[in-house]
Amino acid sequence: MATAGQPRREQFPLIAEAGFDSVINLALPQHPDSLADEGALVTGLGMCYCHLPVPFDAPAPLHLQRFCALLEAQREQRLFVHCIMNYRVSAFMYLYLKHVEGYADSDARSPIFDRWQIEPQWQELLQMDPAALGIKPRSAGAPRASGGARHESR
Repeated sequence: MATAGQPRREQFPLIAEAGFDSVINLALPQHPDSLADEGALVTGLGMCYCHLPVPFDAPAPLHLQRFCALLEAQREQRLFVHCIMNYRVSAFMYLYLKHVEGYADSDARSPIFDRWQIEPQWQELLQMDPAALGIKPRSAGAPRASGGARHESR
């Protein structure tokens, strides 16, 4: 799994060549940096495409629940997850890795957090416990996601 900000059009063939099976996009479609035809571009390269728009000013536990469900449904796939600046993705990956996969806080934490002045709505979400978020830890004995997670930014 890899995470990033919004890839440029010419980067999607490189993502496919790198062996990613699926792209998950958390950005809003009306953002000026979004690609209107990203779904067609990705599927045309043979990858699956999932668009889960998360409003940056109003992230909610329901968005995280849907994100976790997407990750679980594609557990055996190599995933490339992005938004615009890698902030939404970093927050959601942190919560997923910590509360679902059981990673230690320091291992789940993205380097993005060191340079992101986290807005109050995201601070609130990041501080919620799993019950308030509506997510459950992976059951004992269930395998962790293969290959770990890698946080990147462009």
